[in-house]
Amino acid sequence: MEIDKKLLWDKASTFHGHVCPGLSIGYRAALYAIELLDLSFSEDEAVVCIAENDACGCDAIQAILGCSIGKGNLLFHMTGKQAFSFYERKSGKAIRLVLNPNLPQMSREEAFECYHRLSNQELFHIKDVKIRLPERARMFDSIICSHCGEKTASNWIRVQNGELVCLDCFNGYNRFDL
Repeated sequence: MEIDKKLLWDKASTFHGHVCPGLSIGYRAALYAIELLDLSFSEDEAVVCIAENDACGCDAIQAILGCSIGKGNLLFHMTGKQAFSFYERKSGKAIRLVLNPNLPQMSREEAFECYHRLSNQELFHIKDVKIRLPERARMFDSIICSHCGEKTASNWIRVQNGELVCLDCFNGYNRFDL
């Protein structure tokens, strides 16, 4: 099946709100992942992306592959790297794409042009994934914090002096934090 790259670029840039080099990185990573793993837009959690940054490229991945925070199939492992691990649950295939660290320093305009001109192999290094495929997103009951009265997912509740409190109201104990 032939991919309409212009349509996908337009979809990503509309979603993001403007065009920039960072969006181009995510756009190219998404297209390369489609090619390598035979992916399509994920209506559910069939495709998972773990992004190692929270930059512009993540918007392209959301728009093109359907990975989103709300569905639980866009996760962040913050390392500050332009790196994305893609997983296809049905086949079990996974790859990690890392932006080539040997690209020269460039202006924004030069970077934008470069990210669209280079081949996938020149732009990204393919590596083995570092993180095992996360379980599917879970649903949790909501509990009302006894201090602020706000509903909080039960997995984020703490017990403090016999009361159920949210993380904002919890006074943690750690003798190393001064």
